[in-house]
Amino acid sequence: MPLIHDRTFEPRYGEAVRLSPLVARLTAPNASPFTFYGTNTYLIGEGDLAVIDPGPADEAHVRAILAAAEGRRISHIVVTHTHRDHSPGARLLKAHVDAPIVGADAHRPARPLNIGEINPLDAGGDCEHVADRVLSHGEALEGDGWTLEAVETPGHTANHLAFALGGEGTLFSGDHVMAWSTSIVAPPDGSMADYMASLETLMARAEARYYPGHGGTVEEAQGYVAALKAHRLAREAAVLERIKAGDGTIPAMVRIIYRDVDPVLHGPAALSVLAHVEDLVARGAVLCEGPPSLTAHYELA
Repeated sequence: MPLIHDRTFEPRYGEAVRLSPLVARLTAPNASPFTFYGTNTYLIGEGDLAVIDPGPADEAHVRAILAAAEGRRISHIVVTHTHRDHSPGARLLKAHVDAPIVGADAHRPARPLNIGEINPLDAGGDCEHVADRVLSHGEALEGDGWTLEAVETPGHTANHLAFALGGEGTLFSGDHVMAWSTSIVAPPDGSMADYMASLETLMARAEARYYPGHGGTVEEAQGYVAALKAHRLAREAAVLERIKAGDGTIPAMVRIIYRDVDPVLHGPAALSVLAHVEDLVARGAVLCEGPPSLTAHYELA
C-alpha cells in the first residue's frame, strides 16, 4: 500500500476521548510543527489506571489527567521515551499520586558524539527523567484488568518503547509510528538502522491498531508500517542517487530531495539525510573521510 498520512484529528483539549472500553485519550495543548495538535496522553483501565505519556511540564494538563481519572486510582505512570513533550509530565503527575514511573530508561543519544560535534537536539531531551522501574523488551506491566507488554522500538530515540495492550490487539506506538507524519530520526539522538529494525519488529507482531503519541489512530497498522518501510527505503535510494550524481554533501542532497518541502524544514530534513548516510556508511555502501556529519563529503563505495 502507498504511504498515505491521515491528518484528520480533533484534539478536544481537556476532554478524555473514549477509544475503547479500556482506553481514553487526552491531548495536551502543546501544538507545534513537530507535535501536530499536541502530545497524546492515554488512560488505560476501567478501575485502577495506567497513564501513558503524561506529556510536557504543564500543570494544567496534569490537572486534566487527574480530572479524567474521575477519582480512580492511578497505579502506574508509563513513559514511551524521554523527549520533553512526553516525559516531564510524569514527574508532575507523580507529585499528585502514589504511583511509580515505569518504562523508558534515562535519556541518551543513539551513539557517542564525535569530536567537536554538538547535539542539535539537546533542548528536546528530558535529561531529568528517572524511572522507578525500567522495562525491557517483552516485560509485562500488569494492572487492574489490563496488561501492557513493552516492545523495544529504538530509532526515534535510543530508549523508545511501544506498549501492546493485551486482549485488544492494539499498541501504543509513541513517536515510532504515527498516522499524521513520518517520525523524525535525527542523529545523534536517533538511528536509522535502529529505526528500520524496529519497523521489522512491529511487522512481526499482530496488532492491527496503533495509538500514537501525536495525532489520530493508525488503522490497518501492518500495511501502514510496511508503507513506512518502503518510504524509508525509497529515501535511501534517493540519497544514493544524489551521491552518484555528484551531490556529495548533505545540503546539496537536501536541496534536490526536499525541493518540494518548505525550506524552513530543511534543517530537520538534513538530519534525516544524515541518519540515512550514517547507516549507508556503516554498511559500506558510502564512503567519507572521518565520521559522517552534516558537513562531510560523501561518495559511493
